[in-house]
Amino acid sequence: MGCFECCIKCLGGVPYASLVATILCFSGVALFCGCGHVALTGTVTMVENHFSRVTSDHATLTDVVQILQYIIYGIACFFFLYGIILLAEGFYTTSAVKEMHSEFKTTVCGRCISAMFVFLTYILGLGWLGIFGFSTVPVFLFYNMWTTCGAMKSPIANLTSVDNICVDVRQYGIIPWNATPGKACGSTLSDICNTSEFYLSYHLYIVACAGAGATVIALLIYVMATTYNFAVLKFKSYDHNHTTKF
Repeated sequence: MGCFECCIKCLGGVPYASLVATILCFSGVALFCGCGHVALTGTVTMVENHFSRVTSDHATLTDVVQILQYIIYGIACFFFLYGIILLAEGFYTTSAVKEMHSEFKTTVCGRCISAMFVFLTYILGLGWLGIFGFSTVPVFLFYNMWTTCGAMKSPIANLTSVDNICVDVRQYGIIPWNATPGKACGSTLSDICNTSEFYLSYHLYIVACAGAGATVIALLIYVMATTYNFAVLKFKSYDHNHTTKF
């Protein structure tokens, strides 16, 4: 066998779907975890500086943010390992499907492991779909605040008192109703929208949401690839076992 044929044979065993899904999964998880972590920190800083001057009023928010950041650490570590395992499983199943060896070999244990990865990836995909939906909430809240600040710059708003245009974060349940000041109006609100904490957090939440969406797509590709490989493995194993009986 020549070098060219050997290269073609090796390239034929590369699980391109799993490879693309792994790159997309790593990128999505990295964007979600990195941007989400920084955005949460910026949100707490913004609330402390402008909406809640008493520490006890935003103590619960601080604790929740710290818990979410620890969860982000766990997600990053888990999916780094899980992505590598899925890529290795993709190489295994693709090699079996392509029959790179002279004799087709697969075991019941191997097929069970492939089925387990299909089921686990499906469950994780549903979980990430929920994370994607949850990540749209801060984007929506910051978008409302962004549009409110933009409304104050419109000609219609300038004809009236801008002090009547307010954003009350207490209505979102971020801080309790007895927190002071709890809301920002007029020029104070405009100053908040011009701060680096607001601008950076808003755009980081958008990127984190996009990262969660990319991870959902990656897991969907994983599910399709692993399901196809498992089905082919099971079919060929069934056909091989019945052929050897004659």
